[in-house]
Amino acid sequence: MDREWNDSQPIYRQLRDRVVAMILEGVLKEGDPLPSVRNVSAEYRVNPLTVLKGYQELVDEELVEKRRGLGMFVKDGARNLLLRGEREKFLAEEWPRVHATIQRLGLKAEDLLSKNGNSSKASSKDAVKTNRDREER
Repeated sequence: MDREWNDSQPIYRQLRDRVVAMILEGVLKEGDPLPSVRNVSAEYRVNPLTVLKGYQELVDEELVEKRRGLGMFVKDGARNLLLRGEREKFLAEEWPRVHATIQRLGLKAEDLLSKNGNSSKASSKDAVKTNRDREER
């Protein structure tokens, strides 16, 4: 986990987001234990209650589970649950902006899927032609 904090959101939320990123990236797998509250608070020099609050959000979201006397562990299905949520968030929040840019630039699926994208002269000519066709309509 990164040791730097930013002022844009509370530290407990940043801790939660870092654990989520570790789950999505496969650093923490289903069944793996989370680092202990004591270790995280000592290593990152934050209050143990701050770490606990971040972890509690993960419990509330059913991504991790508490095992009395053992600690907190990543629940089965946590990664899939996170992926589903991230996909929905992307499609709702980011995709409309990306889609509008694609439309505005006149890009086609082939341009987006090719290795060179829109860098070839032929692709540039096609994009210009597509834009002209749209303007004529």
